Amino acid sequence: MMLAMDYPHLQKRGKNEWRYRRKVPLALRPVLGKLEIVRRLGSTEKEAIKAHPKVHQEVERLFAEAKNPKKAAESVPAPMSSLEAFQDAQRHLRSLQLDPEWTPGEEDDQEWIARDVIADQIAKAYPVDDEGHPVGVSVSDAALLRGLAHGGRQKRPEPTLEDARKLYLKDKVRGDRKKELELTRIFKHVDDAIGSERKLTTIWRNDARELIDYMRDGREASTVTRYLNTVRAMFAHALNEYDLNHKNPFLKLEVEARDKAEPDRRKKRSYTDAELAACRERVIQFARSDLRYVWRIMQGTGCRLAEVTGLRVVDVALDHPIPHIDVEWHDERRVKTSVSRRKVPLLGDALVAAQEAVKAAEGQPLLFPAYCREGGASSASAALGKHVRHCVMDKKIAPAHSIRHWMKDRLRLASVPKNEQDIILGHSSGNVGEDYGGEEVRLEVAKRALEKALA
Repeated sequence: MMLAMDYPHLQKRGKNEWRYRRKVPLALRPVLGKLEIVRRLGSTEKEAIKAHPKVHQEVERLFAEAKNPKKAAESVPAPMSSLEAFQDAQRHLRSLQLDPEWTPGEEDDQEWIARDVIADQIAKAYPVDDEGHPVGVSVSDAALLRGLAHGGRQKRPEPTLEDARKLYLKDKVRGDRKKELELTRIFKHVDDAIGSERKLTTIWRNDARELIDYMRDGREASTVTRYLNTVRAMFAHALNEYDLNHKNPFLKLEVEARDKAEPDRRKKRSYTDAELAACRERVIQFARSDLRYVWRIMQGTGCRLAEVTGLRVVDVALDHPIPHIDVEWHDERRVKTSVSRRKVPLLGDALVAAQEAVKAAEGQPLLFPAYCREGGASSASAALGKHVRHCVMDKKIAPAHSIRHWMKDRLRLASVPKNEQDIILGHSSGNVGEDYGGEEVRLEVAKRALEKALA
């Protein structure tokens, strides 16, 4: 017998229509612009019960997004894929001390009897149709029932794009919230263009091109290229981990012909000395104190904005023979690459700014607590950008990052060798030798190079 608590908001309308009808909470009505949510589930009770779980989950996600868009993805977990359900069932069978590779034999086989008893217990938790078969069985329970009945004769489901996404999220993203949001944004395009349930072995070159065409709509080639790089890496990781003999259709696929692509240096540029001076004056006069410190440290070191906003007080070595900041990995901040982890000297006004910032922190562990958080660097960039746009309207000026371009220009004009520039800016030269040498020597080299650049 169907229980209302098992299928909330299920309603029969007339003789041949079942639907999902649910009132929208008062607080969410202005957001959603609706008084209730109505979805057709089918013309029979069986169809309605089968469709109900997915519709209910969609409405739950809709409400969660209306309440808090940023936490919606966490509040409603993604449904389990066929492959995940299969793997989960295999683990469950082993936990029950059953052999996943067992082959059905005689009905008096002790394992057969044990499997039959367990299957009956699972089936009893669900309503049955006219023929006595359980309906509305969850994906995980259905996979377990198949494992109990077929054992080693069951074929493992082929991995899909959704499986590839989850695997990449687990192995490569590893809880990095920024990368997780980026992957979610990219994968939505993948799902819309070619479908997330597509098996990896059924995706070919024409599908990859179709995805590019879809993503190119209203987006710059550089953005699509970045998205494509992530999809390419995700696909390659899945092919390797799932032992699939299938060519990666995203390899050697360009969004835009190289001879037509706009050079990166034409998309963004560095400040001129006059522009930087004007922006600096504006920031120092009108920005909040912590942003003034951030700007001055960036200008004197060439560090990335996130590297400065993510500093802890212990990362500022003021008592060292060469005062410096230690760009290091910690719980509140992830550095970009391994070569980005470095010590950068503090000279002149940058040293004064660091001293003032440490004093202002008043014993707090974080140097800039307002911005040393998830999304903090973006907030700092937006705040600085408002001041910069009062002085420079050129969109090729990135308020914070163009300071790094300016520092790169200063280092070049001072004839600082590229390997020494890389030590300061945290760039990789691709040379194995860059990992050699003591920290104190590298710090001394960086100090001399910065003195030349800022002279």
